[in-house]
Amino acid sequence: MNTRRQELGAFLQAMRKRSAPEAFGFATGSRRRTQGLRREEAAQLAGISPTWYTWIEQGREVKVSPEVLDRLAQSLRLTGTERAYLFEMAGRRDPHAAVPEADGAPETLADLLADITIPAYLMGRYWDILAWNRQAAELFAGWLDQPQAVGSAPPNMLRFVFLQPHARHFVVDWETRARRITAEFRADCRSRFEEPALQRLVEELKQASPEFSRFWKQHDVLERQGGERSFHHPRRGLVAYRQITLRPVEQEHLKLVVLSPAQVR
Repeated sequence: MNTRRQELGAFLQAMRKRSAPEAFGFATGSRRRTQGLRREEAAQLAGISPTWYTWIEQGREVKVSPEVLDRLAQSLRLTGTERAYLFEMAGRRDPHAAVPEADGAPETLADLLADITIPAYLMGRYWDILAWNRQAAELFAGWLDQPQAVGSAPPNMLRFVFLQPHARHFVVDWETRARRITAEFRADCRSRFEEPALQRLVEELKQASPEFSRFWKQHDVLERQGGERSFHHPRRGLVAYRQITLRPVEQEHLKLVVLSPAQVR
């Protein structure tokens, strides 16, 4: 079965189940056995037949028009990120999608890192850490300061968060951050679910980390945002930073992440 159709169906099911029936004008009571909206209720809101909607959720080989996707997004009250994810999984262009603004980017990001005096690193399409500066190595002690064997896989942010035991203490409020990172990664990879390398990484994480498996199944999607990031540093104690993520126009799958020191609250 097509991976994207499966993802589309599972995502719609998750969005339907999170929706409170009373918020959409449907009665609740002891006879309601379904969490959230029923399939026929979601179909009614979107103006399509229950059978057609069921086929979409089941991941069957049906072509869903942009108009139907638009109605589904509106009827299930999806956020902008969730709406973009819906259209991406359906392989359709959102007729109401905003045109992204173009940002300038340095010609050689890896070389730029050495000129940045605060922790900074370059992250790839599967969140591999492709390059980092001395300050990032010092901050992520026990991870980015370790020697890299020739030919070995680059460090990976998800493997660090979910598979390295010391990350649970190092990252302040680990479970909240880990849940959000999973949602950000799902949204970031929405156009690449059929790529074998991504499938292998997700399967590895699901097998090795019960928490990642649980968060991944929730189908939360969030855009990667800045904000405060706090860490329990092994030598410096509690430290805080403001995270800023930049994307080069010519290579939008790359992310330049900069951590600016902030006051510990």
